Amino acid sequence: MTTITRFEDIEAWKTARELTVLIYRLTDQGAFARDFGLKDQIRRAAVSVMSNIAEGFESATQAQFIRYLGLAKASAGEVRSQLYVALDIHYLNDEQFRQALDLADKSSRQIARFMTYLEGHPEARRISEDRPEYTV
Repeated sequence: MTTITRFEDIEAWKTARELTVLIYRLTDQGAFARDFGLKDQIRRAAVSVMSNIAEGFESATQAQFIRYLGLAKASAGEVRSQLYVALDIHYLNDEQFRQALDLADKSSRQIARFMTYLEGHPEARRISEDRPEYTV
């Protein structure tokens, strides 16, 4: 069992970081780069996923951490929704859409599993994880 001592060790944060980099790259191309509203919104949502995981980890209590994870999960959902907009208006091709959607979905699932794990282990203040996918 691995003990997490820094937010950078959390697999969900690593996935969210990968998602953020991909979103920045995708929104820097073609018509997407010129749609400042959608570009800004999807970037902020992606950054919010990883930021809320980090902020929650650094918070004072496990209950606060779980609340921040919920916010991170909600932001991952926001990214997914905005990806559909980008696909529908042809800012992304099918392959780009699928790659980003898969990462956003993976991040959301990891966060949900981590939340479930934490809720089942209320005595733990510093977090431990059995596997990166947080299976229960």
